[in-house]
Amino acid sequence: SSRRARGFVVYAALRSLGRSGVRELVERCCALARRMADRLAAGGAEVLNEVALNQVLVRFTPPTGAGGSGDADAFTRAVMTRVQEGGEAWMGGTTWHGLGAIRISVSNWSTTEADIDRTADALLRAAGRQGATPPPVTDGSGTSPRTGS
Repeated sequence: SSRRARGFVVYAALRSLGRSGVRELVERCCALARRMADRLAAGGAEVLNEVALNQVLVRFTPPTGAGGSGDADAFTRAVMTRVQEGGEAWMGGTTWHGLGAIRISVSNWSTTEADIDRTADALLRAAGRQGATPPPVTDGSGTSPRTGS
């Protein structure tokens, strides 16, 4: 069964990193997700969820006067497709409470603040918005610059 194989991955991570290492990895991914949400919100995107873990749900509305239909679901899908086709990052589309959204999961151990900033900028460019001023770089501990946690 595949359950046994998934359990082995957890066992290997705990053996390699220890409990504190796994905790630090999870906390860092959560802090990076909050950074992504902050960057996107500052650039005019609508963050749909409270970023409590490593997931960000975001949607974009078409710029006013763009001559488009104003369909935010279609525009959000188009933004996601542009970023995927550009190769900057992979994210999935979803529907949340009836709204089309992009689901961003920060889960790779090697993801950095620079990766988050570059991906946020790619999303904002794809939506026709200028990149927002980035939050200050932390001391590497994964502490969120705004919340201190």
